[in-house]
Amino acid sequence: MLVDIIWHGHACFEVRGQNSTIVFDPFGGIGIPEPKAKADIVLCSHSHGDHNNVRPVLKEGGVVLEGFVGAKEVKDIPVKGVATQHDATGGSQRGKNSVYAVQLDDLKLCHLGDLGHDLTPEQAKEIGKVDVLFTPVAGGATIGPDVAWSVITKLDPKIIIPMHYNTGLSGASSWLPRVMPISLDEFLKGKKNVEKTKGQSLSVTKESLPKEQKIVVPRLPA
Repeated sequence: MLVDIIWHGHACFEVRGQNSTIVFDPFGGIGIPEPKAKADIVLCSHSHGDHNNVRPVLKEGGVVLEGFVGAKEVKDIPVKGVATQHDATGGSQRGKNSVYAVQLDDLKLCHLGDLGHDLTPEQAKEIGKVDVLFTPVAGGATIGPDVAWSVITKLDPKIIIPMHYNTGLSGASSWLPRVMPISLDEFLKGKKNVEKTKGQSLSVTKESLPKEQKIVVPRLPA
């Protein structure tokens, strides 16, 4: 079954399955156009405004989970929220963060939100096996390349999609470079199996997952 993944910028992804659409971490107030979608489920990793702007993406009758921890079925979609922190000091600087693992059709997706530290073995075990991983990479307010690669090693996804990095988009808020100081190029340095898409979306099936781990970089939203 085909799953379409659309990047709206920042840490916001729209994921369309056969019968349901999920949006992760919709943003607002960062100086670029707000995401727009018709989501059955919106999953917000935490309460910061650049990750919980639900209004433009939630369709009538949709469900929102913010900072959810636990496991439940939401509109027949298995959702697991794993408790983590937004910083490397137990949440004392930026608070809590929920990592979401979602089974959409026959794909396991994991969105790390604003993860600020390496995963413990217990957290990695709770997340489980992952097909597609959305990970922050730019340091500052989240993990940087070194910790991101440690997390990737623990979860061993087939597809890695970097997020939460400074794209240099015109109009973006001046604070973005400060909270995301490391470039995408630093994360990609020395990596060979990298695909840059022609558009801001990609389509994935269980059968099309690469045998060798691949980094996929969606194009910047227009």
